[in-house]
Amino acid sequence: MSGTRLLILFYSTYGTNHEMATCAEEAARAAGAEVRLRRVRETAPQEVIDGQDAWTEQVARMKDIPEAAPEDMEWASAYLISAPTRFSSMPSQMQAFFDTLGPLWQKGVMANKVAGGMTSTQSAHGGQETTLMHLHATLIHWGCIVAAPGYTDDIMFELGNPYGATAIAGEVNDTVKGAIRHQTKRMIGIADKLGS
Repeated sequence: MSGTRLLILFYSTYGTNHEMATCAEEAARAAGAEVRLRRVRETAPQEVIDGQDAWTEQVARMKDIPEAAPEDMEWASAYLISAPTRFSSMPSQMQAFFDTLGPLWQKGVMANKVAGGMTSTQSAHGGQETTLMHLHATLIHWGCIVAAPGYTDDIMFELGNPYGATAIAGEVNDTVKGAIRHQTKRMIGIADKLGS
């Protein structure tokens, strides 16, 4: 049984990062961690969402997943954050949530917690690494202990990205799922060691 309380925080427009976060949730529960799956609040105008059927359908699929709140950050002992790439960085919805965390950051609430990230892009070289490095910079500012998967398992050589699990939009295949499971299990193992 793990003593880790893992917050899986995600944003998803069309479903890829929702699927990645759900895969991580299953892996974390299998590893014995206590898990909260939370989505960040949608900030796009409703008329923009309604203008795209796939976006509207994804919003409906996520309706029963609670929105993230600062208290979820306090509750967790580790964070796994999943969001798509927007011009080689996090989408504005994720950044908007991060921007609410200043009071927690000033109190050191996120410090010394294990954290990592996952992302997706429209194309194979669409900014996956830079998105994760931008996320890592935020985690470092918070004082988190960044636990990227590195090349610590053969699946990471197959995926080709040591910074975190990544996918092409709509293609959460067996390799991606294997990388997510490895990354999640590794983070929980590190968090458990630090918590003992």
